[in-house]
Amino acid sequence: MQILGTFVQSISGVMTIIVMIAVGYLLARWGWFNESATKLIARLVTQIALPAYMIATITKQFTAEKLLSTLPGLRFPVLNMAILFGISFGVMRALNIKKGHRGLFSSMFLNSNTVFIGLPVNQALFGNSALPYVLVYYMANTTIFWTLGVYLIQRDGTGSANFDLKQTLKKIFSPPLLGFMIGVLLVIAHIKLPNFLMDDFSYIGGLTIPLSMIFIGISMANAGLGSMRFDRDSIGILIGRFILAPVLMTVMLIPMSIPLEMKQVFILQSAMPVMTNAPVVSKLYGADADYAAVMVTETTLLSLIVIPILMVVVQSGLIH
Repeated sequence: MQILGTFVQSISGVMTIIVMIAVGYLLARWGWFNESATKLIARLVTQIALPAYMIATITKQFTAEKLLSTLPGLRFPVLNMAILFGISFGVMRALNIKKGHRGLFSSMFLNSNTVFIGLPVNQALFGNSALPYVLVYYMANTTIFWTLGVYLIQRDGTGSANFDLKQTLKKIFSPPLLGFMIGVLLVIAHIKLPNFLMDDFSYIGGLTIPLSMIFIGISMANAGLGSMRFDRDSIGILIGRFILAPVLMTVMLIPMSIPLEMKQVFILQSAMPVMTNAPVVSKLYGADADYAAVMVTETTLLSLIVIPILMVVVQSGLIH
């Protein structure tokens, strides 16, 4: 009965997400959004709503001790992605991934969508208590994507791969991460902002989850569900995202003496879909942006099946 209850709870949480994604998908199919509107939604989420959400939630929900105790957990997602990076070369060789896809393949294999999908899913399933663990994983994921991940995508592009420190730091220290850091500093320094400002942060931050899901729905509509395919290039990514990443994270975390919820969130975060930034970066550097867009759509859709299954596993008592 407990397993059935967990499955129903996870299905309920995922259905909340699916409805919002469906709204974005249908509105896009009905012609509500052009390319400019889609970019505006993405910018509104990442540069305005999400930083406000970070500040409001962290300062209201957490203590300095709680936040500081989560930071050592940063080593687990970093190690997980480092191992996945090594494994990706073996998978590429086994599946004979074509040369023009190899860098992009590795990048999508090890990085997950920790904000647009990961944040709403974990909040729907665990509530606000999961936020520090979501953000710790986000810190590791965004740093690795904008350094190693982007370099790998550049290798597939038409130009030469190079590392731009200024641009990389600008991407890593993005508005969401800065919002997180400001929230942490306010809590640690015991600084209380005026009530009217906190209300503003709460209202604006409340846009984060619905707009993120609508954006995903729009992206699916733009990519087209008919573009989904199951060939060697896509199957390898599906294996990496939904089997190898969570299994590796589970094996790594089971013997560790850390909070159970941290383990559960990290396992789920490791199995999130391909990052929505992958097609954008691919297009920028002349790599195969269509391949990246298809994988974002494919992994996002399949995650709606994978997430409830993973939830049952992580709450079944096997993870403790």
